[in-house]
Amino acid sequence: MGRRFVIESVLVAIYGQLMVPSRPVEYILPYSTLAELYELKDSPEPVMPDEQEDAHVKSMIGELIQFFEDSLNKKKIERALAVPWRKSPPILVNEMVSFTIINSVDNAHYGEIFDPIETELILTAIHEKVPMLTDQIELVDKMIQGEVPVQVFDVEDFEFALEDERSSDDFKTLL
Repeated sequence: MGRRFVIESVLVAIYGQLMVPSRPVEYILPYSTLAELYELKDSPEPVMPDEQEDAHVKSMIGELIQFFEDSLNKKKIERALAVPWRKSPPILVNEMVSFTIINSVDNAHYGEIFDPIETELILTAIHEKVPMLTDQIELVDKMIQGEVPVQVFDVEDFEFALEDERSSDDFKTLL
């Protein structure tokens, strides 16, 4: 059985190592983070500080958008959008990676502390009872200060997160 993580779609484009894990991984992506890809790709604002890295990441974002717009993948995603909290069937990327899109719904529970995307990531992790991957240290700090009941890993600790042998039952006790 593979590991499951809630993650923001753009991180898959930025961190290529997430697509070649040492064991099977299912990434759960809130739909709002897919929609954000279009904004990031077309925005004059850089995603990365270095100009060459920014061009590369925006190219990867474009490829990710094309992947999700493939007719079979698009059909799977559209199924999830019919009902709040519905998940798409798994979208296979390769032998080790699959995506599941979830029609998460922002609510006011964490809205005062976190922005809407952060709130949806947190609520999705709670709903699915899985850890979250992020590269935002400030988000991790806010989650700790807000006593958010979600296990969170920095993307830089991805290999450690994969090897974390806590079962889903152990994670449920954190909630």
